[in-house]
Amino acid sequence: MAKKQSLESIKAESAGLAGPIPEELQNGDAFFSEAAKQLLKFHGMYQQHDREVKRGHEDESERYHQFMIRTKVPGGQLTAEQYLVHDDIASKYGTETLRITTRECFQIHGILKGELRDTLRDLNDVLVTTLGACGDIARNVMACPAPTTDPQRLAVQEYAFILTRALFPRTNAYHQIWLDGEPLIEEKVVEEPLYGPSYLPRKFKVGIAYADDNCVDVFTHDVGLVALFDAAGTLEGFNLLVGGGMGMTNQNEDTFPRLGEPMGFLLPDEATIVETVKAVLTIHRDYGDRENRKHARLKYIVSDWGVERFREVLQERLSFMLEPARPMSEFKVEDHLGWNEQGDGKLYLGLPIASGRIFDNGDFRLRSGLRAIIERFDTPVRLTPQQNILLADIDSADRPAIEALLDEYHITQVGQISSVRRYALACPAMPTCGLAITEAERVIPQLLDEFEAALSNLGIPDEAIVVRMTGCPNGCARPYIAEIGFVGRALNKYTLYLGGNAAGTRLAQPFLDLVAFDDLVPTLRPIMTLWRDDALPGEAFGDFCMRAGFDTLRQIADVPVAASGAYSGD
Repeated sequence: MAKKQSLESIKAESAGLAGPIPEELQNGDAFFSEAAKQLLKFHGMYQQHDREVKRGHEDESERYHQFMIRTKVPGGQLTAEQYLVHDDIASKYGTETLRITTRECFQIHGILKGELRDTLRDLNDVLVTTLGACGDIARNVMACPAPTTDPQRLAVQEYAFILTRALFPRTNAYHQIWLDGEPLIEEKVVEEPLYGPSYLPRKFKVGIAYADDNCVDVFTHDVGLVALFDAAGTLEGFNLLVGGGMGMTNQNEDTFPRLGEPMGFLLPDEATIVETVKAVLTIHRDYGDRENRKHARLKYIVSDWGVERFREVLQERLSFMLEPARPMSEFKVEDHLGWNEQGDGKLYLGLPIASGRIFDNGDFRLRSGLRAIIERFDTPVRLTPQQNILLADIDSADRPAIEALLDEYHITQVGQISSVRRYALACPAMPTCGLAITEAERVIPQLLDEFEAALSNLGIPDEAIVVRMTGCPNGCARPYIAEIGFVGRALNKYTLYLGGNAAGTRLAQPFLDLVAFDDLVPTLRPIMTLWRDDALPGEAFGDFCMRAGFDTLRQIADVPVAASGAYSGD
């Protein structure tokens, strides 16, 4: 049997990310080979199959293949036309569902191989791409999506587009394969001066936040930029954070979630910001682990080297002196839901979208209702890091008509959900994600029902707790900074994390391992009871857990036998 080709060699020999994709698009198979499948990620798509559909053996030819495409949406900003094309594609080629990701993008599932080119062409017609939405490359650049007319805040949001352009790959393969349909010829392959022939060891994520609003969870990115303003509201510059990341591998101590750390302060100059982010990216490119993908993220370089050495290497790659990081005000997270002023006399409306799923189900016609509103009022759209949607540029005179449409289509508004449901996140997990160990999105509604019942029985129904759930330890829903994080560990079992905070500035810690789904809320109920009775005034659940100490909490928790013993310390 031939030795399996490594991903590093697949990338290096791909001729600018083309590889065997052009040829395999022409064959009659419903799927791509392993090499092509890996390269497709750079083009913004994952080859998947419904893991619950059995068609015989587990050979590729026996599986029901479909594709998920992810679009690149800098800062979560879409025109009304761009949103509607996404919605059209969900009907023409997908599963009648759109999914907002935690990186302010859209995912569309269920597309067949023969429909990929038409899908990407439809997106390109409205200036939307999928290139770089996945793969070992700079992913979607995130920024606070809240509509504003404040010129300083608009300048901050514009950096999502500036950095997207600066970090974009040079390869022609995407356009030639998907848009032009031309055969790829060797002399047309463009070299990658930023990425090199093998691109990055792993993905690279950038997020931009305001000092007083960490809605993008800026500490969880490879590079975080925190905008700082003076007393008059003038943008002074950005604190640079480096080395954040959520993913880890179960039972592998060499992998762990990590928060980014301050590396310096940057003046608000486009050339300065671009040069710095590129320099950090090239450190990842040159020093990242290309032997062990589980240890290949930038955060492990920062962890292994330490902040001072990393700063020294970064300084060597800059044409200016990096200033010390400046003090930052206390963070909070705004989810921007409900009716809000934009600052120009117009309004924007933030609507909660459970797990980011935009679909119709009986009388609940979220997808149809959003389309009706966006078509009629031509509202620009913003996607949020909490998987919600903002409708912008609404005339105040149109508010009654929009509210009538929300009622007509039975669309949920923020005032109709509990606080614990408002701040919850879950990843897609089963049945399509190939990394999922167990359920997340499909079971979190039941989990939240149980949380709501428990809080109501305790007499604190309106208390807010940040709950996040993932079907594996890769952390797509950022569970490691939640007050309560449930991370898939085995079938219907989770590692329970406690002690993060709502501001996204503290890591949660593993509390109990291998907790069965049915035991999650019963295990936590005694802790929530103690919080109700012994919390300091205004003390959040995560803060209370850290103050009380895990030894105390374990003593009073209703711990199932299967959950005990895996973690013995804080």
